[in-house]
Amino acid sequence: MKHTLKSIFSMALMLVSVSALAQQKEKDTVQSGKTQRYGVRVGVDLHRLAKSFYDDNYKGFEIVGDYRLTKKIYLAGELGNEKKTVEDDQLNFTTKGSYFKVGFDYNTHENWLDLENMIYVGMRYGVSSFSQELNSYTIYNTNQYFGQNTVISGKEYSGLTASWIEVVGGVKAELFNNLYLGFSTRLNYLVTNKKPDNFDNLFIPGFNRTYEGKFGVGFNYTLSYFIPLYKSKK
Repeated sequence: MKHTLKSIFSMALMLVSVSALAQQKEKDTVQSGKTQRYGVRVGVDLHRLAKSFYDDNYKGFEIVGDYRLTKKIYLAGELGNEKKTVEDDQLNFTTKGSYFKVGFDYNTHENWLDLENMIYVGMRYGVSSFSQELNSYTIYNTNQYFGQNTVISGKEYSGLTASWIEVVGGVKAELFNNLYLGFSTRLNYLVTNKKPDNFDNLFIPGFNRTYEGKFGVGFNYTLSYFIPLYKSKK
């Protein structure tokens, strides 16, 4: 966990630095007028893609997007699919399903001239539909004199759903023309959670782990492309 947080803060610092350098370069260029571009930005979560290659117990994919409504406000959302196997000493289970999130981002960053970088806060409402497969569950026998531990396996729970609210904070910096690298962190709170009988939803696609009760955390690294639709010049 400590290593993950360190990586998160390092990535955020790098993106802020890229944004600052890009703004300074643009500030030094003399231009007349300021053009605001409005359009759609679409991309993918690099973290889930990479994890699908190096982690044998995980497969996932997420599409991200936003649409600029006003100078500061963006309609935003994510759509994805995850499959994760958790292996503990006494419990082994696999969760798989799809999810979508919709909400808004507010850009707190004041860009110079024609720059379109973001340092933003926002909210999402997420919904997930998934299944849980109990691969094995060991019931520990404290008195070994009477035999082995009991192992239960091969039970599947389908038709499960959950919904939650996310508070989002992140940055997006333009690397090249219309190509953006982004990073965001999320604090999640479960609103609804349909649990199977005699089991629990310990992992929810799109929400992440639920070991801390109704609260969860998440993050993503995104690479996205901006498609301009129209311009407004001031």
